Amino acid sequence: MGDPARPLFWSIRDAWLFYALAAVAVAALAGGLWRNVARWRQGTAGGGLHEWRRRLALVALDGVLGRRIWRGEPAAGAMHLLVFWGFGLLFAGTVLSVLDHYVVPFLHGRIYLVFSACLEVAGLMLLAGLLWALGRRYVQRAARLERRAADLLVPLWLGAVALSGFLVEGLRLAVQRPPGAGWSFGGLALGALWPAGLDAAAVYPVLWWAHALLSLGLLAALPHTRLLHVVAAPVSIYLGRDGTQAASATPAGESAGPRPRFWPRARGAADGCTRCGRCVQACPAAGAGEALSPRELVASVRELARGGPDAAWDPGHAWHCTSCGACLEVCPIYVPTPEAVREIRRAAVEEGTRVPASLAEALAKLRKYANPWDASKKTRSSWSKGLGLPDLSKAAGSAALCYFVGCTTAPEARAQQAARALVELLRRAGVSFGTLGGKEPCCGDIARRAGEDGLFEEQSAGLVELLGRAGVGRIVTASPHCAHLLRSEYPALGLPGFAACHYVELLDELVAGGALPLGGRVAARATYHDPCYLGRYAGVVDAPRRLLRAVAGLELVEMAHAGRLSRCCGGGGGRMWQPELAARAKMSEIRIHEAAATRAELLVTACPLCLVMLEDARKTTPEAECLRVLDLAELLVMALGPSTESS
Repeated sequence: MGDPARPLFWSIRDAWLFYALAAVAVAALAGGLWRNVARWRQGTAGGGLHEWRRRLALVALDGVLGRRIWRGEPAAGAMHLLVFWGFGLLFAGTVLSVLDHYVVPFLHGRIYLVFSACLEVAGLMLLAGLLWALGRRYVQRAARLERRAADLLVPLWLGAVALSGFLVEGLRLAVQRPPGAGWSFGGLALGALWPAGLDAAAVYPVLWWAHALLSLGLLAALPHTRLLHVVAAPVSIYLGRDGTQAASATPAGESAGPRPRFWPRARGAADGCTRCGRCVQACPAAGAGEALSPRELVASVRELARGGPDAAWDPGHAWHCTSCGACLEVCPIYVPTPEAVREIRRAAVEEGTRVPASLAEALAKLRKYANPWDASKKTRSSWSKGLGLPDLSKAAGSAALCYFVGCTTAPEARAQQAARALVELLRRAGVSFGTLGGKEPCCGDIARRAGEDGLFEEQSAGLVELLGRAGVGRIVTASPHCAHLLRSEYPALGLPGFAACHYVELLDELVAGGALPLGGRVAARATYHDPCYLGRYAGVVDAPRRLLRAVAGLELVEMAHAGRLSRCCGGGGGRMWQPELAARAKMSEIRIHEAAATRAELLVTACPLCLVMLEDARKTTPEAECLRVLDLAELLVMALGPSTESS
């Protein structure tokens, strides 16, 4: 019977035609990929080479193994594994076959038999995964998945390639009956079903060419279909700043003119998006019934990045975004939607005609008063009256730590209470600190989120100059937005970086080190709301919970969405200054409902925006009448033991 080996072009004439078609397909594939890669690289001079080991590890974990796809949805993870690995192994098998025939013959004997069995498994994996995917979409009808005609193209094409491959193999085995045919069990089973009255040898060439055309056509079409995902997704993951959040900086020259322009990561990620709908499912604005759909926004980015007409973009929906990062947290390939939103807003601001009136008014106040709330500079430090805090703008170096109050905390009555509580905690711990007094400006966060880059540059330059004159080293703030901007975005944008932290991080250190003993008792049931910029952007989810668990008598219960998957209060991304965007179900009210469902008595948070939004929502939510909204600093003051200071 001979040594088992892989036959090439068995019973096929005019092999030159196949080579010609293969050359065309490979050329089309290479040309399409080159055009896409060239577009992704526009505006960058290489880059992405630093930390390459960590980046490749992310590609392996989240690209090859699909780590994020498994989270919270094992069925989707298993389905993706079957499709990805089935397709990948079949492609690898094709490459090995070419090497065997044209470079070094090695597929014969037992090696060939094992090779055949592996390809059988791969083909069955692919078919099973495709059937599972279609079942989830059209039978189970998973809510986040769309059911458009275009969604059928790739799975049906892949399925046709796999089935025709099995059928071609089955006909050859039925005619040849070679040694070791049982190792090709998939094809052998199909061949056994072939009707005895039909001449398999005569039909074989027709099916072989059909399979060849389907396979080569798929290869050529890859850069122009959703299959581009297999190339673009690893690019998006690799270029990710830290694998969790979008890069803050836009490369020089990428943000010029009143039309959105997108940098390499956004271009590659938009092409890698498969419209899986996880972003829509996680988006708090979409969940509240607002017009924003991250999935459609990414589709607009793809169209614009490919040179689509101006009509392809409408900034109206982008103003609904809270920049909370929930979409990015669940996206399997880290599509940087918050970055894209900011760029769309920047273009709208540059154009000057499509900025919401309320936000434009807040930006005008920010330019005039260095505060979006129209707070007089003379009353900027009125919240601290009677506290005797050192003014670092007047006495440089008089304290080791600067408490950066923030442009919401200073004028807002409810947030002022939290600020005074933090002062008491720091003093009880013996921390030497001061503030910038009435000269404290905005750090520029609202301007940055709104895309008003010119105003952001003014505000940030003023703050940098003031901090430099005051000789400030370390900064603590109650606003996660301020902390993120000062610690992460300032350096990314070429500004001096500061050792900034959120007060939760500092208090966690003080309590752990014994400098702030919590000797009191708070007998209550509490739940914690993670601020987006503290939990997702900074990754600080354990520290506030350690502080809460350190309070004697306090029972901590979690909401349905907690930690990095927490739902936004609706105040970020400039939304605090756009009350007209609230839909039939406000994001803050949805969050209050989640808190009330835990039957907690206290709803604790650690952000002035969240504190204000949740407090207002509590007042309009009947079932939350018994729920008290507190800042974490206020709760910890309640848990302080007797002061050791002499009276």
